Amino acid sequence: MAEAEKLVLSDEMVSNVNGAFENGKPIVVAYVDDEGQPHLSFRGTTQAFSPDQLAIWIREPTGGILSNIERHPRVTLLYRDSPNRTTYIFSGRARVQGDEETRRVVFDNSPAREQEKDPERLGKALVVDLDTVQGSEGERRFLMKRG
Repeated sequence: MAEAEKLVLSDEMVSNVNGAFENGKPIVVAYVDDEGQPHLSFRGTTQAFSPDQLAIWIREPTGGILSNIERHPRVTLLYRDSPNRTTYIFSGRARVQGDEETRRVVFDNSPAREQEKDPERLGKALVVDLDTVQGSEGERRFLMKRG
């Protein structure tokens, strides 16, 4: 693997992440609870939010990820497309973003099938400030770090 690149999500990454749920490749999020127990969760609303951020609409505001994220903000997300030999491992710090504009954007950019599960928009927007992205696209292996 070459020297670390500056962390900026490529157009291909954005397309893959934003289409993951609809393409049958839902993204897995890993987080830990107060006992240090890791948890894995498929998140169909994962989306590129900025060149160095991902976002997720969490439709169950009292669920496990939100009840732990304030105390344990470090998360890792995994995207895998086996036929195309593409893997992304995103690592960063998650936080609930409560302003209405962010909530609207994250909800509106979520797949319709996911929106239908929260018609009253009771969920919350989780934003992940990425620190590293590593993985492969075909033969190309890479590591990106926040600059």
